[in-house]
Amino acid sequence: MHLLEFLRPPQEAAKQSGPQDKIVLSSRVRLARNLSGSPFPGWAKKPERIRACEAIRTAVQELPEMQGAFAESMDALSGLDKQILVERHLVSREHAAKGTGSGLVLSKDESLCVMINEEDHLRMQSLKPGLQLHEAWQTIDTLDTRLENRLTYAFSPELGYLTACPTNVGTGMRVSAMLHLPGLVLAEQINQVVQAVNKLGLAVRGLYGEGTEALGNIFQISNQMTLGETETVIVERLSKVVAQIIEHEENARGTLLEKKPKVVFNHIGRAYGILANAHSISSKEAMNLLSLLRIGLDLGLFPGTARSLVDELTILTQPAHLQARYSEKLSAEERDIRRADMMREALRTVNRPVIPPDTAEPLDKPPPA
Repeated sequence: MHLLEFLRPPQEAAKQSGPQDKIVLSSRVRLARNLSGSPFPGWAKKPERIRACEAIRTAVQELPEMQGAFAESMDALSGLDKQILVERHLVSREHAAKGTGSGLVLSKDESLCVMINEEDHLRMQSLKPGLQLHEAWQTIDTLDTRLENRLTYAFSPELGYLTACPTNVGTGMRVSAMLHLPGLVLAEQINQVVQAVNKLGLAVRGLYGEGTEALGNIFQISNQMTLGETETVIVERLSKVVAQIIEHEENARGTLLEKKPKVVFNHIGRAYGILANAHSISSKEAMNLLSLLRIGLDLGLFPGTARSLVDELTILTQPAHLQARYSEKLSAEERDIRRADMMREALRTVNRPVIPPDTAEPLDKPPPA
């Protein structure tokens, strides 16, 4: 089966919901594991990588959670397929660059993904909508336990699970939440929040992880170290920090509406105006403007319009998804034109934002007495 036939359509993917999903887009827990007695992928020769990949792939596909899963070697996927997986946050950018000797197993509901021979032999993740860090951890922990009965992991009684990167040694766990924080950005408070999070030993990254930009006001918060702490402690600590960030974002939105409503409405109105009327728009600009449209929906300025429309457009307007939609190779300029065409059509039935009457100023002010 081709990858695009397996993946749920963007319209369906955009309708996923979860706790606190106005702000928390998704929760992810990722585990890094390696096979005992086998060279790590970065040191392994091609035949060794192929043998390890075949053994892991067979073991993963036998798991009950992976019945009906999509399984493929990375060299059998096209560049477009790999980029679509990155845009859906199902694989890392590093894994998308892999070829022979690396593979992928993706569960039918897309909530579980096992990357084979990325930096480690196994990078397995559980991905859930909204704030569900504990649930994501329980899901991946169950899969990891079942897999450990089939494979022998590289493990040290003193250090824990052994990994290619020292920062993953120990639990081998990365817990992260993807947050939509336009209120903190507009209120110019995001830098203080990022600095405070960094002081707690957590990392703040962009839309596609380490070294990427926070497009669309989307930030990823995750733990940095995995040694010396239990999995439960890591999950609990990140959950508490995310809860505090949610509160800060809600307060920022409330304060902006109270003290600077015109600034908020101006940003949202301009975003709507450009997206509904542009004839050429870049991926970066589209992401940033769709973020403002999303907060407009959260604030009730577009009655009758579902937030899933904006979430669907956020998926569809990314370069690889756009290319796949039109089934032809497009230049950057052609993509910008097609993206704008898609946006205008999607927003054709969405009316301009409705501003609350108590914040709207009269058009004709009476002359001073």
